[in-house]
Amino acid sequence: MKSNAALKGIKVVDLSRFIAGPYCGVMLGDLGADVIKVERVGRGDDTRSFVPRHGDESLYTIAMNRNKRSVELNLRSPQGQATLRELIAGADVVIENFVPGTLEKMGCGWDDMSAVNSRLIMARISGFGQTGPYAKRPCFDVIAQAMSGLMDMTGAVDGPPTAAGVFVVDYSTALYATIGILAALQDRHRTGKGQLVECALLNSAVSMLLTAIPDYLLNGTEVTRAGTRDRFNAPGDVFPTADGDWIILITVGDDKFQRLAELMEAPELATDPRFATNLGRLENRDEIESIVNAWTRRHKTADLLQRIESVGIPCAKVARISDIANNPHLRDTGHIIELDQPSGPVPIQGFPYRLHGSPLAVHRRAPLCGEHTQEVLSEWLGMPAEKIDQLKDAGVA
Repeated sequence: MKSNAALKGIKVVDLSRFIAGPYCGVMLGDLGADVIKVERVGRGDDTRSFVPRHGDESLYTIAMNRNKRSVELNLRSPQGQATLRELIAGADVVIENFVPGTLEKMGCGWDDMSAVNSRLIMARISGFGQTGPYAKRPCFDVIAQAMSGLMDMTGAVDGPPTAAGVFVVDYSTALYATIGILAALQDRHRTGKGQLVECALLNSAVSMLLTAIPDYLLNGTEVTRAGTRDRFNAPGDVFPTADGDWIILITVGDDKFQRLAELMEAPELATDPRFATNLGRLENRDEIESIVNAWTRRHKTADLLQRIESVGIPCAKVARISDIANNPHLRDTGHIIELDQPSGPVPIQGFPYRLHGSPLAVHRRAPLCGEHTQEVLSEWLGMPAEKIDQLKDAGVA
C-alpha cells in the first residue's frame, strides 16, 4: 500500500452483506484503510454463490470486495463472538447491516463496544433505521424504491412502476455511510471520541426525490412516471437514429432550443408561440418532440451527435454495456481496471473520483473466503498460531 494513502492506518471491520455495506467497505479500502471482511465459516457471504461467475468465483463478490481481507468466524459460538469483540476493540470503524438488535445479542452492540473502545465509529446500515415502527422489517433496494415513490416515478407514462436498472438505493446508501464515516473520523480527530453513524435505505431513497415532496405538500401535484422525458426542459428525451440507436438530448434554456432549431434547418420553430419559451414547449412537448423525433431518425448516430455537440447542446448515445466496456474515455482515464483474481484477470469498474495528493489504488484483489484468517488474528490480536489452530479445529475460525 502507498504510504500516502488517505486512510492508511485506519482499521475497519466489515460485517456487512450484499451491496450497501460492502460497497462502503470498498470505498474505505480504496482510500487505503485496512478492511477486514468477517464471513461465516466454510460458507462465507451469501453473495459467494451468486451468478455471474468467473471460474469458481462470483463476479458479484469480486465487485463488492476488492481491497479487503477475509476472516472466517462462527458468530453463533461464544468463542467466535469473543474474537469479534477483540477485533472491534482494536478497530477504528465497524460496518454492519444486521437486523437491528442482532449485534446486541452477541455483546457487540454500540453501547458495549463504545464503552471498550471510545474511539470506535460504528456505521449501522438498515432498511428503516434502528428505531421506529418499521425498524425490524426486512428491506432490500427494490423495497426501498417502492416505498419511497422512486418506483412510481420510473418507467413509461402508460406502463407499470419500474425499478431502476441498477441498485441505486444501495449505492447511494453506501455513499452516505462513507460520508458519515469520514465526517466521524474528522470529528474524532478534533474530540478524540468516536460516534454512531446510522444510514437507512428508505431515507436514502427519499433523499433523491428532489422537488416531489414540496411540490405535493405545497401545490398538490403528485409526480409520477414520465418515461425518459426530462421533467423540467423540453425537448428533453430519447430519440431514434437511422442506425437503430437511441440518443438523448436536452435543451436547457431557450438559447439552446434556438440553436437546435437552426441545426434542424427549421429556425421558425424558435419563434413559434408554442415553442418560443421552455414553458410553452413543456405545454406542447408532444408536438415539439415529435418534430425532433422525425429529424433525428433521418440521420446516423455519429453524425447526429457531432452536429448537436458542435452547437453546445448536451447529448449522448444511449450506450449499451458493450459500448461502456470499450469506451476509450473510460479506459484512458483508468476507470476500467483489472483485478488479478485466482480464477484469472477480472476487468471491473475503477474509482469514481480522484485524489491527486493521496491517490486511490487497488492494493488487494477480492479475497477468497477466510483467506486471511490466520494473518489477521495474528496481526490485529497478536494471537499465537496454536490458538488460531485451536479455533479452526473447533469450527470457530
